[in-house]
Amino acid sequence: MRVRIVGIGMGPDQLTPEAAAALRGCDYAVAARKRRDDGLFDLRRAVCDAHGLPLVGVPDPERDRDDPADYRAAVADWHEARVRAFEQVLAERGGTAAFLVWGDPSLYDSTLRIVARIAERAEVPLDYDVLPGISAPQLLAARHRIVLHGVGRPVHVTPLRRLDEAVAAGHDDIVVMLGARAEFEGLEAWSIWWGANLGTGTEELVSGRVGDVRTEIGAARARAKESAGWVMDTALLRRPS
Repeated sequence: MRVRIVGIGMGPDQLTPEAAAALRGCDYAVAARKRRDDGLFDLRRAVCDAHGLPLVGVPDPERDRDDPADYRAAVADWHEARVRAFEQVLAERGGTAAFLVWGDPSLYDSTLRIVARIAERAEVPLDYDVLPGISAPQLLAARHRIVLHGVGRPVHVTPLRRLDEAVAAGHDDIVVMLGARAEFEGLEAWSIWWGANLGTGTEELVSGRVGDVRTEIGAARARAKESAGWVMDTALLRRPS
């Protein structure tokens, strides 16, 4: 068996020629489906249809998303349930399967860990490789025509739930991912470049001083979710100089 973990960028138009060629060489694709009207699953189906590739939907196991006391343990349990669900499909179908990763497989995505675990447990050897995709921070920077960091300076990437830690640690340029709110309390003087559903027809962009555009970001986030049925947002926050 073989698995190709393919970064598909931030939408159907972001697929690289290398990734497109890899998909054409696969027998089928596998993707988790969170519900019947899963918009991200539908976008993956559009990519597969464009390359003549059947898409196998696997019901996504339930996960505790309400700030569990032990976050790592909750994620580990969810990953283990995904491993069992995906390895069953691979064992039944064999051949070469593609896992379509939104953005790039290296950044805030569990697919690599899950496939590595499947390979460890597989009775039949499982070979897998990874093809990169355009990530959300890359596309955010392109849309806003900015550089993510100052001259010779670092940029810190964090999930939103750890933003306060990044600010307290003294980071000046912070890319925030996996957001579920848009208030950014206490950062009113910071500059922000924000985007939701990047690379899709429901894309939203806002930039400015946090205190001035916070309400605008909230409204744009609501529009994106209303239009697409889902929302994924990314932002660059820059400390005032």
